[in-house]
Amino acid sequence: MEAAQVPVDLLHWVLAVLSIVALLVFLVPLRWRAPEAGPMAMFTAAIVALVAFRTPWETLAVASGKGVWDAIFILYVIWPALLLYQVTKQAGAYDALRQGISRFSQNELFIILALSWVFASFLQGIAGFGAPVAVVVPLLIAVGVKPVYAVVMGVVAHAWARFYGTLGVGWLATLQVAYLDNIVRAAVEASFLILIPTYLGGLLVVWLYGRGPAVRHAWPLVLILGTILGVGQLLVAILSPELSTFLAAAAALLALYPLSRWRRYGDPIQGIRERPAMMERATSSSEETAPVMSLAMSFLPYVILTVVTLSVLLIPSLNALMRDVRIGLPFPTVETGFGVRNPEIARYAPIAPLTHPGAMLLVTALVVWVIYRGCGYYHKWAQHRQAESIWSALLVDAVPASVPVIAFLVTSRILDHSGQTLTIAYGIAAVSPPLVFAGVASVIGALGAFMTSSSTASNVLFGGVQASVAQLHGLSTETVIAAQAAGSAYGNAIAPANIVLGTSIAGIKGQEGAVLRHTMPWTVLVALLTGLATIFLILML
Repeated sequence: MEAAQVPVDLLHWVLAVLSIVALLVFLVPLRWRAPEAGPMAMFTAAIVALVAFRTPWETLAVASGKGVWDAIFILYVIWPALLLYQVTKQAGAYDALRQGISRFSQNELFIILALSWVFASFLQGIAGFGAPVAVVVPLLIAVGVKPVYAVVMGVVAHAWARFYGTLGVGWLATLQVAYLDNIVRAAVEASFLILIPTYLGGLLVVWLYGRGPAVRHAWPLVLILGTILGVGQLLVAILSPELSTFLAAAAALLALYPLSRWRRYGDPIQGIRERPAMMERATSSSEETAPVMSLAMSFLPYVILTVVTLSVLLIPSLNALMRDVRIGLPFPTVETGFGVRNPEIARYAPIAPLTHPGAMLLVTALVVWVIYRGCGYYHKWAQHRQAESIWSALLVDAVPASVPVIAFLVTSRILDHSGQTLTIAYGIAAVSPPLVFAGVASVIGALGAFMTSSSTASNVLFGGVQASVAQLHGLSTETVIAAQAAGSAYGNAIAPANIVLGTSIAGIKGQEGAVLRHTMPWTVLVALLTGLATIFLILML
């Protein structure tokens, strides 16, 4: 989107944020389901664009078309992820996984942290785009976490890894839209600010599990793993930002074994009477039934997913060959009465379908289905449980999940193409003295993540704007971009599309507001601390 003289008065600013406020009101206090709230927010953004931002119908149509195409990028993760979930579930793997893990370690909080924080971060490092949520949420439910809490943990705990995850795609995108004199400084400062959601992500998981007594029990574990993840990312970012999350998460994954040998985290937890996040364990003949497969076989889908992903991403010749296949749609030049102009593009946001995380999930689902079917697990499981059709269950979960995702992404493109996004950003900058702007810079990045459910998209959307405002205020561009990067990471904890993916996987569609009621306070706290840390960097460097 090219620069334009959008209105920055109070009325237009209030109208620009109206669709975002409406979405939050619909989801949280009114407790609407996402398939209902999403379209209402979309129509609100469209009406404001037409009436107050001089947006022609043609521009609105192009913005909507781009939003649908952006949604396909996410749906390409959701549908294969739900397929993998059903393929795994209908074979009895989750029951085997639950029983197997309980034998491996008697400390359920250690297992929950390992899955929601470390394993999810590892997946974000190599795959991203929703794959950690899709994989980890059902694992958490399998070990006894209540579905709403499983989604909260699955969305929040790996948010720190969003910026440098997927082998640095967010970082590379930021370098394309914001000119930086000192790239190493920007990378280090971004890593420093991301330490806040790193530690607080693990801490939230512990708090949700058992409140104060759980924190007293697990704080050494949070400190150790948080340091391996956060400080490890910071150190590697000095040399290779693209590999920083992946290597830090891999190191944390390896550290889990010696930590599990520590008696404090190997034996059952003592002194925690209330565990709000955990389901009641009912003793029944069905739960006492031996699983149909071993623990190793139940973990096979995640081994295959890791192998497939690493093969595609880290074998240069294979990666180059598969990336040659790219699909993008053409869109014409459109503009608004305020001069917001989006030029013609031959291939908008081209997707490489063979290297997309959705393809990796799809290949994994097919391979797992063949192996499990060959071993007879589906037949054996059907003898103990009421089996469902994999395809019927997939449609029941995926179709309702697709509607709000499309609505959210169309809303984002309408806000962008009508100039409402620029009005929001410039409005914040206009009323903010330099240090105040530095303090809220990460909030703008979080807003982008909220709108697009993507750290990469947030940085593309606001990176150039943030750099321009930083220069106008005489602030360090590197520090402001670092704050934008941190916000684009932690903002994913409240991104509706991410939450819809989690509730769909967890089988609790319609409880998106319940998830937001947990993730929103955490996000506000992280935003406040990140703002203070950004001001500290501005004053000290």
